[in-house]
Amino acid sequence: MKKTDTPSQPPETRTARENQRDSIWQALLVPVLAVVTGLLLGGVVILASGANPLEAYGALFTGSFGKPANLIAGLGILFSTGENAALIKAIYPFTESLVIATPYIFAGLSVAIGFRCGLFNIGAEGQFFIGALCSAFVGYSLKGLPMIVHLPLAIMGGALGGALWGMIPGYLKARFGAHEVVNTIMMNWIAFRLSDWLLSGPMKASGFRPVTPNVLATAELPRFFSAPLRFNLGFFIALLAAYLVYWFLFKTTLGFEIRAVGANPDAAKYAGMNIIRNFVLVMALAGALAGLAGTAQVLGVDHWVGQGFSAGYGFDAIAIALLGKSHPAGVVMAALLFGFLRGGATNMQSMAGIPIDIISIIQGLVIVFIAAPGIIRWIYRIRAIKTETTVLTRGWGS
Repeated sequence: MKKTDTPSQPPETRTARENQRDSIWQALLVPVLAVVTGLLLGGVVILASGANPLEAYGALFTGSFGKPANLIAGLGILFSTGENAALIKAIYPFTESLVIATPYIFAGLSVAIGFRCGLFNIGAEGQFFIGALCSAFVGYSLKGLPMIVHLPLAIMGGALGGALWGMIPGYLKARFGAHEVVNTIMMNWIAFRLSDWLLSGPMKASGFRPVTPNVLATAELPRFFSAPLRFNLGFFIALLAAYLVYWFLFKTTLGFEIRAVGANPDAAKYAGMNIIRNFVLVMALAGALAGLAGTAQVLGVDHWVGQGFSAGYGFDAIAIALLGKSHPAGVVMAALLFGFLRGGATNMQSMAGIPIDIISIIQGLVIVFIAAPGIIRWIYRIRAIKTETTVLTRGWGS
């Protein structure tokens, strides 16, 4: 009996699978090449300034991670004889970069979840301030509580403060059609001026400086090492938040609705999804995450809030969300990149004599290439794949 050949897979199915594989590959490759290209062009800028790019990037790497031999030796000390001066010196650059990255993770998630619903949350900076102020107030005003009660209350205070600040423009968007970009920008300025008044009056500590009192020890996020190391529990809370955002967006019905509204609000409305509820919910969640960024900075690092408290985390979060493709895993990786760049910038300035503003130039170049991936595909001859994209924001009258 003649053996029949097994029917081959339809060409269109095979092509669809190949496109999906190439799409995933490009989603990983293009951001990496954007970072590499940004660093290369940053090296040209450094060379034009009269410095040695290799020396500058060497200082940047050392300031971000520490010398590899010292880091490995420090970890060996950690697992053998415990904490000492040699360990602190060895792992300080690496842990400090993680400390800087922690608020970036929270703030990046804040902007990313808004993007997923088609909303542009430019108000993460103001939500950061409000979350920091609320957590600081709970941290220093509630006395006599054990840490197991006081610390969660301080964290919840920061999240709720940020959620309220984000929910206001979300409600205005849903109820009156007011554009979230304008509203969140205005909410930023209200938050800045409100914090100036609070730090000069009701929340001002004794003395001349416009700062809050230090939070109580029972409201501080535990640190894993003694000073000057500031690495604390906040980093792992940020990673947990990233996982929860991923689970919420991709494993729940409500998360599917949010992504559907962001992809096509008209189709989502026709399918019976509540657009107004999703707008308010997403902006509240975005505000809570940005508020947690400020909370992590207050309870884990500074232990007080002062004027000019933020280092621009809320605005950098927009770049982080774009670099991470609005995916929680990508946001974590982008936040770590920004954390290590910022962590090594000071060392690059002191050791190589390179202005710290070069880091901002490199970040800007990376964002340009992320925002225009066609440039990267053209430079490296990468074939473009047609895929569905998330609507980041819609027209002024939407």
